[in-house]
Amino acid sequence: MRTAATSHAARFPSLFAPRRVAWAGVDGAFSLDGFDPALVTKIHLVPFVGERVVICRNSDDEWFLPGGTLEAGETIEHCAARELLEEAGARLDGRIHQVGAFLCVSYQPAPYRPWQSHPHQAWVWATADVVVDAAPSNPADGEVVVEVRTTTVAEAKQLLTPQGESLRELVDLAVEVHASFRGATAPADRP
Repeated sequence: MRTAATSHAARFPSLFAPRRVAWAGVDGAFSLDGFDPALVTKIHLVPFVGERVVICRNSDDEWFLPGGTLEAGETIEHCAARELLEEAGARLDGRIHQVGAFLCVSYQPAPYRPWQSHPHQAWVWATADVVVDAAPSNPADGEVVVEVRTTTVAEAKQLLTPQGESLRELVDLAVEVHASFRGATAPADRP
């Protein structure tokens, strides 16, 4: 009998494949299984305006999905709202819905921030409806966002291509999760 996780892993092999994230010093794999909320160190979003995806471009000309590190004592929801405002000039228009999490183990000697779980971590990926109604706040300790684009799923995936197949597959899964919470079907423009 195939479980939902097995089915998703077969459909999104790059997303569910174990991998090393060298810039963060972790090894891990994407999962649909539950996890201890105390392990959460990051939250990233696939934000939607209608059926369109909001993506950001930084000063290094790299496209990315908004999100980042939880501050001390911050909830997942608060971090998501803060990161959306900082990186996309957007605000939540409803609840966030978890897509899954990258469950990882750090091979660094200490946590990135002293309040973070170490060595085990969970990087949550979620989806939400948003309203883009401001410029990114670009705080001094964050990325410098030079463009925010609300675009089709297909264009978002194409612009995110340098980030790898796993991110494109994550967008596809997020589209499905988002549609299920909106009681709709996935956008027709997906390849």
